[in-house]
Amino acid sequence: MKRQMAWMSAAIAVLVLTAGVASAHPGHDTGPAGAAGFAHPFTGWDHLLAMIAVGLWATQLGGKARWIVPASFLAAMLLGGAMAASDMTLRLADQGILASVLVLGVMVAIAARLPLGVAAAIVGLFAIFHGYAHVAEMPPGNSLSAYAPGFALATALLLAAGLAIGMLFQTIKLPVLMRICGGAVAIGAVALWVTTV
Repeated sequence: MKRQMAWMSAAIAVLVLTAGVASAHPGHDTGPAGAAGFAHPFTGWDHLLAMIAVGLWATQLGGKARWIVPASFLAAMLLGGAMAASDMTLRLADQGILASVLVLGVMVAIAARLPLGVAAAIVGLFAIFHGYAHVAEMPPGNSLSAYAPGFALATALLLAAGLAIGMLFQTIKLPVLMRICGGAVAIGAVALWVTTV
């Protein structure tokens, strides 16, 4: 019964991670800045998949990586947002975001055991692209001081969700389910790429 529940949880996670992947950014909230910022990571499957994958990979790495890897993503994402706010041009930002979904999905699928500093650097590099996109796509007229805390909070929640899913799979002693989710994220990256070319 426990294994059946675990497989059902995995199936639901895979569906959640891949459903509707073709609609990367269906539109952005033009309401209050804080709400628009909070909604942005949830309205793009590229952001959603990458952030969940970061949490899953951090869980696989274990130990200090469970907080250092997600914290590295969050800090570097804010740096990317600051780059966009200062009118810096980050070429190939969309391609960097797609690459992040693919690479992070593969890292989870193969349960890559990289040194903590390397893992934090990888997620940090990709997070810069995500943060840049969050601010570059901020609805006109919104205040960055209200918008940025919104997307930072949403990102923290998505990273925590990835950690929680990963810890659930570890608790029920079926780490293969986490790898399946990683494969689903990587497939999602391919689907996103196909729908954007």
